[in-house]
Amino acid sequence: MQFLANLLQSISAYALPTACIACQQFQGHFICNECLDQLKASGLSQYECCNQCGTLLQFEEIKARHCEQCRKNPPFFDQTFCLARYDDILQESLHLLKYQKRIAFARGLAQAWNQVQIQYMQPIHADYLLPVPLSTQKLLSRGFNQSWEIARKLHCHESTQKLMCALKRHHHPKQQAGTPLLLRQDALHRMFYIEKEYIDRMANKTVIVFDDVMTSGATLNEIARTLKNYGVKRVINWVLLRATRLSK
Repeated sequence: MQFLANLLQSISAYALPTACIACQQFQGHFICNECLDQLKASGLSQYECCNQCGTLLQFEEIKARHCEQCRKNPPFFDQTFCLARYDDILQESLHLLKYQKRIAFARGLAQAWNQVQIQYMQPIHADYLLPVPLSTQKLLSRGFNQSWEIARKLHCHESTQKLMCALKRHHHPKQQAGTPLLLRQDALHRMFYIEKEYIDRMANKTVIVFDDVMTSGATLNEIARTLKNYGVKRVINWVLLRATRLSK
């Protein structure tokens, strides 16, 4: 099946025009070189960011390499790598993937990550990569998990195994976006779990968790707390788009 998918992709690349997911100009790739250059210049790897949560640092935080929030209340995850800010050129592409079911955009978003982040990701050796899951109800409603559709196309170390279904999520009837952090943390408590067949594999392992968007960090923090309760040694977040920290 993978051979057939690759063959169809190769044929399409030669026979059909492709529009860049960011600027919509027709060319031969899912994301054009000009937009890649813009991401390389404006991506978060070019800025001083918190080593732990990936947020942009204030001037007085740069020396410590951690934001004030992570110093005062250290999260359960150990490190975060983010491609770009939420309000950068990939925002619309991600929205079209999630809400308009433009599944092909997942390949372009993954290509952007692979092209821009490759030099920072190569030294990272992890045992597993897990996408942030949707609940069964949300998955049936949307039809796909956008985090998995992107994550399955990301370049990883050859020893890293991608597990689509190891991490699970209970259903919560209320949307969490836009709610205060403390309420989000309360609603997310015990929301995630590991399927029984994968539990023993997690002990003393390093796990990458991939999410399409990180805002407050509450979801990723609860996932990291859950994973470490199962014996995971280290949790690293890979995030496509990072929301800007609100001013004090």
